Amino acid sequence: MSKKQSIFLRFQKNCETSDDHFDNQLKSHYYKSSFDKVFTAAQELFEKNPNMKVNSTSKDRGEIAVSMTNSPHAFIVATVIQVRPFQTAVDFMVSSEKFSIIGLYPTLKKVILQLYSELDKQLPKAEK
Repeated sequence: MSKKQSIFLRFQKNCETSDDHFDNQLKSHYYKSSFDKVFTAAQELFEKNPNMKVNSTSKDRGEIAVSMTNSPHAFIVATVIQVRPFQTAVDFMVSSEKFSIIGLYPTLKKVILQLYSELDKQLPKAEK
């Protein structure tokens, strides 16, 4: 990535993970567990955090929508997808309407990395 792109990236107001993300830290995480266990672990992760409020859950679509009540006052969508039996992927999309003079992207990325870190402690990782 060129320096010009990285400067502008810093000022984006959303950050999300994917299988083919250019940043290795923001690639989808896969867990060696059933859909139900991963979905429940992700849901409990948000419910136990006093700074997060679960707005809605849709087990049919594998989505959990969450609002952060503290800084950076972000909106999070967690997507849980069963790829194969006992191989489930989790992706996050974090966005904020706030403005930061130094840029929000690093803060939003940090939120995603913390969420993945918590899930990694609870669930066994799987190979992609």
